[in-house]
Amino acid sequence: GITIDIALWKFETSKYYVTIIDAPGHRDFIKNMITGTSQADCAVLIVAAGTGEFEAGISKNGQTREHALLAFTLGVKQLIVGVNKMDSTEPPYSETRFEEIKKEVSSYIKKIGY
Repeated sequence: GITIDIALWKFETSKYYVTIIDAPGHRDFIKNMITGTSQADCAVLIVAAGTGEFEAGISKNGQTREHALLAFTLGVKQLIVGVNKMDSTEPPYSETRFEEIKKEVSSYIKKIGY
């Protein structure tokens, strides 16, 4: 399924008070994503590894680019990138595909200021 509204989970460690905000990634709910992201110190950007999915997200008007840029613009100073759907690469769990994604995403997020 897709996330529509932001959801919050809170917990504490011995050093930190942490709030996890799950914000929608779907383009139709971008206002909700901005609301959640604007409150964050750190963001987790999830990138799909599937053939075609990654390329669509990292393309000029893709959501991966849009979300990384929005996070930076909204003042999020730390970004964690996770790659999912590695089971749908060819071959499944391809290290070559992972390295390709890592290189391309790293290059883009460095350009915008991370």
